[in-house]
Amino acid sequence: MEIIYGIEKNLNPEEFLMVLTESTLGERRPVGDKDRIRKMCENANLILTARLNGRMVGVARCLTDFVYCTYLSDLAVSENCQRMGIGKELIRKVKEAVPQTTIILLAAPKVIGYYPKIGMVKHEGAFVL
Repeated sequence: MEIIYGIEKNLNPEEFLMVLTESTLGERRPVGDKDRIRKMCENANLILTARLNGRMVGVARCLTDFVYCTYLSDLAVSENCQRMGIGKELIRKVKEAVPQTTIILLAAPKVIGYYPKIGMVKHEGAFVL
């Protein structure tokens, strides 16, 4: 079973929606609003995917300026493929694609303990409006 990782120029909204709903991230995304999901796909400017036999099982959807900061808006892995290192590898691939930038993300409550385990540092000065 080989996972194929890649940068994709366009994120298919149906595939993105499928991975969101197959992961816990779907609980916090507008999965019932297909137009908003489509726009989320269209406006991301760095997309990395993990595919198993051609089927998307993981996605990292980012917004970046490519030189200073990268907001990792969505990191989702289908539940049946979790604990295989896919999320960690997607983050590594994001960093590889934008090596000069700081990667920023807001952790979902269910996985807040995951990120320190893979070397990310919690930042106490973040704000949300």
